[in-house]
Amino acid sequence: MFENLCTLPLSAELFSQAIHPTEPLLGVGLMTGHVQCFRLPAPEKSPEEEDPDVSVMSDGKGTIDTVWRTRRHKGSCRTLAFSNDGSSLYSAGTDNLLKHFSPVTGQVASKIAIPSAKSIPDSPSLLHVLSPQTLLLACDSGALHLLDLRDGALAASKPQQTHFPHDDFVSSITPLPPSAESTSGYSKQWISTGGTTLAVTDLRRGVLVRSDDQEDELLCTTFVSGMGPKKNRDNGVVAVGTGSGVLTLWDRGAWDDQQDRIIVDPGKGGGESLDCITQVPSEITGGKKVVVGLGDGSLRIVDLMKREVEWALRHDEIEAVVGLGFDCQGRMISGGGQIVKIWEESREPRGGDESSEEEESDDDSDDDGGNGDRDGIANGNKAKRQAGEDSDSDSDDGDDSDSDEGAKRSKKKRRKGKPAVDLGPHGAHGVLRFKGLD
Repeated sequence: MFENLCTLPLSAELFSQAIHPTEPLLGVGLMTGHVQCFRLPAPEKSPEEEDPDVSVMSDGKGTIDTVWRTRRHKGSCRTLAFSNDGSSLYSAGTDNLLKHFSPVTGQVASKIAIPSAKSIPDSPSLLHVLSPQTLLLACDSGALHLLDLRDGALAASKPQQTHFPHDDFVSSITPLPPSAESTSGYSKQWISTGGTTLAVTDLRRGVLVRSDDQEDELLCTTFVSGMGPKKNRDNGVVAVGTGSGVLTLWDRGAWDDQQDRIIVDPGKGGGESLDCITQVPSEITGGKKVVVGLGDGSLRIVDLMKREVEWALRHDEIEAVVGLGFDCQGRMISGGGQIVKIWEESREPRGGDESSEEEESDDDSDDDGGNGDRDGIANGNKAKRQAGEDSDSDSDDGDDSDSDEGAKRSKKKRRKGKPAVDLGPHGAHGVLRFKGLD
């Protein structure tokens, strides 16, 4: 479904990334406290639209330009967030400073100290711009501060409100769509996860509800519209990634407990953690699909309607995926370790080239039991249902080799199953046969 266009190396380990809502700009926050802003090249155009003076990234000619780079924090930069219109960028670091600056020049416009109820500094864990007037700041203590924004700037050093929706630090924040009666068009409620619980908080009324203990760490969330109970498909669901490799689905309004589970990474004693999640834009896929970043550096594309993993990609061999999203031009951006990868929807048929399809058809005609899968995990799941075997592989080559070996084994079994027929001394064609002269 996606192909890797390029890999962007970073000078230090990535802690946070932010994607501009309307321009091809990418901001990264690093372990060293540096914040860097990149401008991505234009996407590949069709031959009719192609400009000979503009090169494209997939041809190896496009360039990713550094707009600016600076050491924004003395400690590490732990979180980044763009404003709703992309005119401002906010960062928070372990130096307990929250800064607001221009994404074009990097120049700081305002800054405040991160609030702390105790004498011990409270390091930030997450930033989210809820509206042009409100910035959400979550800290390691579990505090969730609501900060006032006026003209995009940090207006006051003290938060308007502070809530404690969880006993542990807040791991994710996802706004719920505004109601039909909303005049501003911005959300007034949001979902948060922390520890083993999910909570709903209202801008004016505070924490509304907290879920039951899920007995599993909840790490990431995204809201998916157009799904829900049979009688209310437009209700929407929240997909939540857990620490055991399971993606849970929650119906909007039923926040006590999860309604369904999708095993993304099976494993004895629990799979790899699902550290980040984002929905695939409807322009790319007609269904309801999400991309999940795992603790082992892999990416999984999950079809929520079919309740199965459709595809697997690899961001890094070791480091976890900590950032995931789509830019304004529909390209997927994954970050983790010391690299950022840019992905684009593959233009090649998912079944591969014509020669491979012909070879698969020949195999199918020779052996009804053979299944020449070329579609990664999606067809691997189908093969598992048909043959009762596990085919969860991260590479297409692995699926091909498994199916080919299975076809050879089935042919051998059929040959062994046929009884040996003695055709006599003259053989099948009446020619005299002598022993030892075959």
